Amino acid sequence: MFCLIKNCFGDWDYNVKDFKEKSVVKGIIKETEKYKNGIFVELKPNLVGLAEYKEGYKYGQKVNVFIRKIIKDKKKIKLIIV
Repeated sequence: MFCLIKNCFGDWDYNVKDFKEKSVVKGIIKETEKYKNGIFVELKPNLVGLAEYKEGYKYGQKVNVFIRKIIKDKKKIKLIIV
């Protein structure tokens, strides 16, 4: 059966249910944007959170992140790279 890749991995609400605030999980750096002061970290396909910008991180790097806050109504996840 054909499906769009994005839809095959579930939507934001479906994917976020596997994560809890104040836990440490693994992720992959997808984008670093110094001008927006953030690093986008993929927690699983179709689910990305934002960590505060820090020097020395690059695309594709595996990192551990602390889930500081999950804001469901805005579909945002605030992270800290540990």
